[in-house]
Amino acid sequence: MKVKNLSRIVGGMPISDPFIIGVYHKDNYPQANGNMGPDASLEGRSIGNDFNRDADWRMYHGEEIPGFPHHPHRGFEIVTIVSKGYVDHFDSKGSKGRYGQGDVQMMSAGSGVLHGEMFPLVNDDAPNPLELFQIWMNLPSKSKMTEPDYKMLWKEKIPESNIKNENGGNVKIKVILGEYNGVKSIDPLENSWAKDPNHHVGIALLEMDPETEFVLPAVNSTMNRYLFFYDGNSILNLDEYTMEKGLFAELDGGEEIRIKNGSGAAQIIILEGEPIGEPVAARGPFVMNTDRELEDSYAEYRRTQFGGWPWGNSEMDLVNPKETGRFASYRFGEELDSPEKQN
Repeated sequence: MKVKNLSRIVGGMPISDPFIIGVYHKDNYPQANGNMGPDASLEGRSIGNDFNRDADWRMYHGEEIPGFPHHPHRGFEIVTIVSKGYVDHFDSKGSKGRYGQGDVQMMSAGSGVLHGEMFPLVNDDAPNPLELFQIWMNLPSKSKMTEPDYKMLWKEKIPESNIKNENGGNVKIKVILGEYNGVKSIDPLENSWAKDPNHHVGIALLEMDPETEFVLPAVNSTMNRYLFFYDGNSILNLDEYTMEKGLFAELDGGEEIRIKNGSGAAQIIILEGEPIGEPVAARGPFVMNTDRELEDSYAEYRRTQFGGWPWGNSEMDLVNPKETGRFASYRFGEELDSPEKQN
């Protein structure tokens, strides 16, 4: 069966090895209040834990600015794809930055890191929509205690492929990990499961014009493969299956999948990869192989705070100045990166 399952997302995406968690945030934030928070009343919200799925927008764990103030991770890799809006990043290794509007961040938590990811609202006279995916991808046991790592994929440098259909319509593929239509991604992080091409890890965004099609080739029946139709005004056909916006599909990695779009536009994310095949012990922000390793991780974090938070404990909603552009700074400014800088 080419399509193993179709479902509607409630909370996170129903993904599995080598992936741990996949979430899709879409928030229609209003204009800002001048201080990068929403110019709207926060009365009635669960400030510090605002996850109301029925609301137009959420504060998450932020109190004045939406987002996720600093918190720990260990044992896995995080891929954050920001289609709309901005994210401000700070971490305990001395890195900080602002990215968004199509940028992608890759961060390996490795042996342990603290990071904050806040959503600054920079428009005081217009809405501040936010749309992002965050994918947690596991690390194999040999890599779980490696040095944390972080890099930016600026939207201007993410490899793309364009497929012209016979009707003149176009399918644009943004290749974040892996290879699609002969186009390879930027190199993964050094200790990533995606580093070995035999693991067939792929993450791609598809933008399909009306009445176009795209073929996912057969790769391996052992590979886990997923497709999420997250935006657009069309109907997709996955061979004999019909798929409307908001549906999530688990696909057979060993079968060719022909994706045919209907009369409107369609935006799709593809996730795929060979399973790591190791035991998973996950709780909260840590992903290890055994319960004992989890207990040791919590004990070490309580004892060391993974080196501590170097940016000042008083600022929970820590962000860059409002006028800041997109940038990345590593090791307290020893290395700087931006969309304008050549690799």
